[in-house]
Amino acid sequence: MTVQVAILGCGYVGIELGRQLTDAGHDVVGVRRSDAGLEAIEDAGFDAVRADVTDAASLDAVPDVDWVVYAASAGGRGPEAARAAYVEGLRTAVETFSERPSPPDRLVYTSSTGVYGDHDGAWVDEATTLEPATERQRVLVEAEEIALDGPIDGTVVRFGGLYGPDRYRLDYYLDGPVTEGYLNSIHRDDAAGVVAHLLTTDQGRDDVVLAVDDEPVSKWAFADWLADECGVDRPPKETVEERGDDASRRVRASKRCINDRLHAVGYDLQYPTVWAGYRSAIHAFRSA
Repeated sequence: MTVQVAILGCGYVGIELGRQLTDAGHDVVGVRRSDAGLEAIEDAGFDAVRADVTDAASLDAVPDVDWVVYAASAGGRGPEAARAAYVEGLRTAVETFSERPSPPDRLVYTSSTGVYGDHDGAWVDEATTLEPATERQRVLVEAEEIALDGPIDGTVVRFGGLYGPDRYRLDYYLDGPVTEGYLNSIHRDDAAGVVAHLLTTDQGRDDVVLAVDDEPVSKWAFADWLADECGVDRPPKETVEERGDDASRRVRASKRCINDRLHAVGYDLQYPTVWAGYRSAIHAFRSA
């Protein structure tokens, strides 16, 4: 059965999600504000619509759909931009689409494992109490509540650190200094794949799913492995204490994420670990 899907804030993960859903035979529209964003969607092979998620009137340009994916990002800007993108934008989208004569059946909001805050390296899952460490992370928690408590059946997908094409950040790990802590990661293709799986299998309604790979890894161990595989010297390292006041509350936050629920809903990771996910980046580095 062909389903109509709108991806609001169709960027890094959204474009890959649109590709996957289009390949599965669904009708997808990607929503962005900028010319470059719209062009990237069209280059990926599905329809693009210009709209601003914080402007209800502009969302009239988006057709009626069965599923809405809210993947808007505030980028690296401050908490006010985050509130506009994640809270105000999501609230506007939910209200606008739910009031239509043919409202969507599903809403997926893409959140972040940053909502957990600092657990001193302990294991966390969907049931763990949230302790956001920054104002931006508190905004993410507020947005999750909007997604789950609204008039459309909502699903919150908490992404680990995203990596993949154009986001391998090899220089960060190879040059250093690398601050201690754990990586809870997911490849872009799997991030999109998780959302597609939850929608197409009709799972995760009114629920939260952690989207991370199978193995949280030490940043220090990963940086050393990456340097060895790339054939360069291992980078310098520093503890959080050594970093001192330069370490943000986000950097100080440490936890290890459990993806048991992801496996329980039947999703098979394409890249179960960063060891597997970075192979193409290592090959490209050594071939340069």
